[in-house]
Amino acid sequence: MGILEKIQEIEREIARTQRNKATEYHLGLLKAKLAKYRSQLLEAPKSSGSKGEGFDVMKSGDARVALIGFPSVGKSTLLNKVTSTHSESASYEFTTLMCIPGVINYKDANIQLLDLPGIIEGAAHGKGRGRQVIAVARTADLILMMLDAGKGEIQKNLLEKELEIVGIRMNKAPPNVYFKVRLIIFVACSKRKEVEYP
Repeated sequence: MGILEKIQEIEREIARTQRNKATEYHLGLLKAKLAKYRSQLLEAPKSSGSKGEGFDVMKSGDARVALIGFPSVGKSTLLNKVTSTHSESASYEFTTLMCIPGVINYKDANIQLLDLPGIIEGAAHGKGRGRQVIAVARTADLILMMLDAGKGEIQKNLLEKELEIVGIRMNKAPPNVYFKVRLIIFVACSKRKEVEYP
């Protein structure tokens, strides 16, 4: 049984347990287990061979759009509204724990929309499964930043900083990189002469 199944089983147990003074201790233990499993799910995997559950999403359609943002900013709600896919959305943070794909059909074009888990500050350095989330965002044709209306500018700056650390430049022209061509000519196999090509 994987971590996701354990989380679902504990949530079902909490839902069917009556709340009263006699069951407070039992519910407290269940909530502690739930918090432990959720923190394990958010941590980066310890072994290099294992991949995170739900992050290996096959690319499909004509384009791929990744929804990226902090927790509880409306990524799952947007996915639910514009696609026929259901992504769990609730009033607590980290409701989405894996990448959930959906498809938008627009003028005979299939656009894959990816609901990614919320990233936190320090994600580029591996905090809170951030590297896995950003790795999926790198494969997208378009990254759509979802921001909280009250904290918009602060969140935008933090997200841009996290993405720039891993090499994703938002709304910026690519750097002017050029290569200088060099020709190496061998003369009579005994002398080497380098010539710069204009």
